[in-house]
Amino acid sequence: MTASNSTDQGSDSPDLGAAESAPQVVSTGPVAAKNRIETLDFIRGIAVLGILAANIVAFGQPFSAYAYPGAWIGTSGDPDGWLWIAQFVAVDGKMRGLFTLLFGAGMYLFMERAWARGDTAKLQAWRLCVLFMFGFAHFLFIWIGDILAMYAIIGLIALTCIGWNAKTQIIVGLIGYGFGAMVYSLFSFPYYVIHTSLGDAEGMERTKEGLSSAFHEAMADDKLATAFKKSGDYLGLIQHRFNEDWYSPITISFIFFLETLPLMLLGMGLYRLGFFSGGFNRRKLALWGGVSVTLGGIVSLGLAFVVKDTGFEYWASNAALMGWSPLPRLSMVLGLAALMVAFSPSWTGWLAARVRAAGRAAFTNYLGTSVVMLFVFHGWAFGLFGELTRPQLYLVTLLMCGLMLAWSKPWLDRFRYGPLEWLWRCLTYRRMFPLRK
Repeated sequence: MTASNSTDQGSDSPDLGAAESAPQVVSTGPVAAKNRIETLDFIRGIAVLGILAANIVAFGQPFSAYAYPGAWIGTSGDPDGWLWIAQFVAVDGKMRGLFTLLFGAGMYLFMERAWARGDTAKLQAWRLCVLFMFGFAHFLFIWIGDILAMYAIIGLIALTCIGWNAKTQIIVGLIGYGFGAMVYSLFSFPYYVIHTSLGDAEGMERTKEGLSSAFHEAMADDKLATAFKKSGDYLGLIQHRFNEDWYSPITISFIFFLETLPLMLLGMGLYRLGFFSGGFNRRKLALWGGVSVTLGGIVSLGLAFVVKDTGFEYWASNAALMGWSPLPRLSMVLGLAALMVAFSPSWTGWLAARVRAAGRAAFTNYLGTSVVMLFVFHGWAFGLFGELTRPQLYLVTLLMCGLMLAWSKPWLDRFRYGPLEWLWRCLTYRRMFPLRK
């Protein structure tokens, strides 16, 4: 199988950290720094730093507090909800969207190099199976909010589309995303409606009872998980996940399928058209990106005010996050990607170099962040679960981002890969690779 409409790129790192270009003679060794697509490293670095800002509430508070401020334990430090609004508009879903775009681009980049060696899609399929094992272990033993297992499952489906031409991938991605946005909206909007005057119509009683039961079930599950975390009963928490939630990665994959697969296809197609490697006019990218981010942000802000008017009611908050925001979110994700592609070449200096290094080690940084948060919040360690306000949680985010920036570049100055990037590579090819430069 040949790779059409693309440059001869290769990937020595996992899709969370892949951004490399291979020469004509292809090997499985690391790619020289001069051949890397640094824009991918930079975007991935921003995403891995930013995704903690999206997840920090679910690390330090009950999981439902991610969308629903009423689930917060103790003082939130955000009585009027303006920090919730800021996170909803600027962060929620955007970093995951960037990651998903880059995951699709990384899948195709990896396959280019595999095809050049005479390998087939079976290697990529095995690689995704290994990723699923990482993700399921992450979900089970570290954090319930894992996305790696979902990427692996949906990535296997995306792999069947990898032979399509670039324009087909983009068109199908856009149409699929639009269809998914409609489906999410249709499923979410009634949850909000029943809590308005429209919900007083005859025949809505049974629906209201079902949603009330679902709400109390979610709160009860949060309460149980909170008891495990605050008491330090780590083994009890793992047993609970294994017995009650082991299927969650599959459920999450089903729920987010109509968002994730289209974004992966868009990432593949954009990569092949040269979007990430200077194939588009930078001035036009900057203009288009700025307009796209602005429009998406305005619509998202309007949705946030609708939720605020309900008093941040549970079903309204979840409807806004899941059902109403996908289209403005796509506008912001693509706009942010365009802005970073346009300005990445001029973003130089020590901080930019460290951001790119964090992107090269994004797999390690993503999982490593979860491990650090495990120690910060669980009762058997520092025990800060449910103890911090929202501003204090954001301070934890800044400190963790500083840690990612601090270690990534010195490590990669001495070693070929991040630690988990190296392990994934060894498992993918079933042989040991040298780690030290």
